[in-house]
Amino acid sequence: MPIEPTAHIWMNGEMIPWDEARIHVLTHTLHYGTGVFEGIRAYETDDGPAVFRLTDHIVRLHDSARILAMPLPYGVDELVEACKLVVRDSGLPSCYLRPIAYYGYGEMGLATTNCTVDVAIACWPWGAYLGDDAVTKGVRMKISSWTRHDHNIMPPASKTTGNYANSTLAKMEALRAGYDEAIMLNSAGLVSECTGENIFVSKKGRLVTPPVSAGALPGITQDSVMTLAADLGIDVVVDDLARSDLYTADEMFVCGTAAEVSAVNSVDDRPLTCPGEATLAIAEAYAAAVRGRDDRHKDWCEHVR
Repeated sequence: MPIEPTAHIWMNGEMIPWDEARIHVLTHTLHYGTGVFEGIRAYETDDGPAVFRLTDHIVRLHDSARILAMPLPYGVDELVEACKLVVRDSGLPSCYLRPIAYYGYGEMGLATTNCTVDVAIACWPWGAYLGDDAVTKGVRMKISSWTRHDHNIMPPASKTTGNYANSTLAKMEALRAGYDEAIMLNSAGLVSECTGENIFVSKKGRLVTPPVSAGALPGITQDSVMTLAADLGIDVVVDDLARSDLYTADEMFVCGTAAEVSAVNSVDDRPLTCPGEATLAIAEAYAAAVRGRDDRHKDWCEHVR
């Protein structure tokens, strides 16, 4: 989906015209994948644009940086306010935000000792990642031949730029084979996550989602879904899943900031009930929560004005 430019990008404390937000070709992170980032959405609400769980996302950005031993030059509160400024400046009622921290120009080689840590935040309009009808029509999934990172190879709990080479390989393999998305297994053969979404499987009225120990990113949308499912009286557990659990599920959906809540209609050509009752109920609850229409979770919506 093409990027639609907005007027400015926040870079190291300044609002820079979109076309002038540039980096040097010898930027360390461009060569070695040593950055951390977040994907965040702002939604239109009755009280103007609001960023969904903004502070939680920026806390996770800081956690990702700590795992990489990257010293961020801005605190959580500073980056929260910078994100709000970027959305206000865009004039968009809803948008996608991309904060990124990266090692800049300064030294070539694996060591980051003499490199600056630069931070940028951009926003632009972005529709449903897996398609506008992903909630009702569902998406076709393929178990990837690529294995999810092990915790002692690349830290999957950190949203690190270099980690996503793994996801890109799996995503493109699935697309070339005619599927919409890939499901990644860990080195033990257990379900981890998709290339950019957490997984929920429904079996006998209970939802199961894989743990961080399986290689899944600790998802903020995943956490929101678990809370909303509890509100709806749906039992949710965090537990390991085998690929056969996906084939025999009553229903299945995936979730993430970009994908929101998307139904799954098949895994490796095994059809699933789509959309299932739990999927539809949670998708509806999520759509209400992100737009500030759920009084129980108003604090999830951080208004920019």
